[in-house]
Amino acid sequence: MKPIKLISGVMTVGFWTLASRVLGVVREVMILALIGPGPVMDAFVAAFRLPNMFRRFFAEGAFNAAFVPMFSKKYEGEEDPLVFARDALNGLAFCLLILTALALIFMPALVYATAGGFAGDARFDLTVGFGRIVFPYILLISLAALFSGALNAAGYFAAAAAAPVLLNILVCSAMTIGYVLGGEIILWLIWTVPLAGVAQLAVVWVAAERAGIRLRPGRPRWTPDMKRLLVVAIPAALAGGVMQVNLLVGQQVASHFDSAVGWLYAADRLYQLPLGVVGIAVGIVLLPDLSRRLKAQDDAGARNAFSRAGELSLAITVPCAVALVVIPLPLVSVLFERGATTRADSQAIALAVAIYGLGLPAFVLQKVLQPLFFAREDTRSPFHYAVWAMVLNAAVAIGLAPVIGWTASAIATTLAGWTMVAQLAYGARKMGEVAHFDARFFTRLWRIVAASAVMGGVLWGAQELMMPVLSMSYVRYAALAVLIAIGIVAYAVAGQMLGAFGMAELRGIVRRRK
Repeated sequence: MKPIKLISGVMTVGFWTLASRVLGVVREVMILALIGPGPVMDAFVAAFRLPNMFRRFFAEGAFNAAFVPMFSKKYEGEEDPLVFARDALNGLAFCLLILTALALIFMPALVYATAGGFAGDARFDLTVGFGRIVFPYILLISLAALFSGALNAAGYFAAAAAAPVLLNILVCSAMTIGYVLGGEIILWLIWTVPLAGVAQLAVVWVAAERAGIRLRPGRPRWTPDMKRLLVVAIPAALAGGVMQVNLLVGQQVASHFDSAVGWLYAADRLYQLPLGVVGIAVGIVLLPDLSRRLKAQDDAGARNAFSRAGELSLAITVPCAVALVVIPLPLVSVLFERGATTRADSQAIALAVAIYGLGLPAFVLQKVLQPLFFAREDTRSPFHYAVWAMVLNAAVAIGLAPVIGWTASAIATTLAGWTMVAQLAYGARKMGEVAHFDARFFTRLWRIVAASAVMGGVLWGAQELMMPVLSMSYVRYAALAVLIAIGIVAYAVAGQMLGAFGMAELRGIVRRRK
């Protein structure tokens, strides 16, 4: 049985996720420059969010939360994992075909339900048209998520992590071609999305074949395993649905303010960069690792894997969060302020970035804590916690919007994130020592926070000194690179002095099999 290397697996997934997120930022730079905040961008964001919302609901969220632990345990115990995966593939495809057909028919109602503020203006019809083009992406990307989950459970992480890079490569290439040829950029962008879904599915399908995971589509079958999968997946689907309600509440609030949907989307891209690299990478690797260790009754190994995952996550995330709070405007203005994006747009996006930055550690810790429940096939508890987080999110977003405006959506998201973490941590106590961070984690935690605080002070001072050059046309790119380098060096030096981490130790962890 192929062993899973926890830290090296995180590094592999993190590297490819970093590549995807960096290209995602490039994609947003191009969208903001060539299209810019306004009705067309708002319509694109609302339309593109539809398949992505259902993808998280069906594939990466509910389905994989149930499928990966079950497949991992069957793979560990050599209990016909391929038969189980084949039946899951056929069942998922059948459900997605029905969902896609219904969405294409009732797209106006779907747009009204997710962006009611668009009703009565040009954004509504634009979103309906865009939505019908991009929605089939959910079928392709959800099937790709199943193959990715099977690969991850078997200890193969590279192809599944690399596949999302294709979306951004193809989209950026299409917009470049459209700009050169003088066509409508938005049409090149929209029509490339389903094409990218085909490419992503092809990559992971071929990788699964080479890894010995040979699956073929066929007629759906109702088996005891499928019944168990459904029983586990339904609470996870409800939990995923709750989290998507949070996103929809935020979008509904933002849709009543001009350009706010686009501002929040751009800010989301920046905080998603560290979240994707660290949080999602850790969650992807940790879930099958914990599942297999629990199957083998290796509680000590499971606790160590859980603690090291949390330690690594916060060592990277906390300084990123501090940077997003301390220097959001230089980041946003240098990356996004050009073409159709104005200084006022940059200031609005930077405000949202800082608010999201306060919640970044919470968003990452969720990815560390949730596998504790999913590995035990407990999807009910996260659902109950998500309901409370949803109630808080809706109350804050809707309640504060008339008072403070569109930023209520970002504030609500951050508060709901920390509420979710508190509930997950409290609920995990009943699992015993295996679900408790070890002493080393807590020793390192305060040192990581202290080193990040030092870095924040250095960044703030450097930003004040460099403000003139950060606003100069071509020099600002180099200036931002220097500012980021100063922050990295400050954190590394402070971390080494405080003992927050050790590079020699990290290299040793990567080499060892976990």
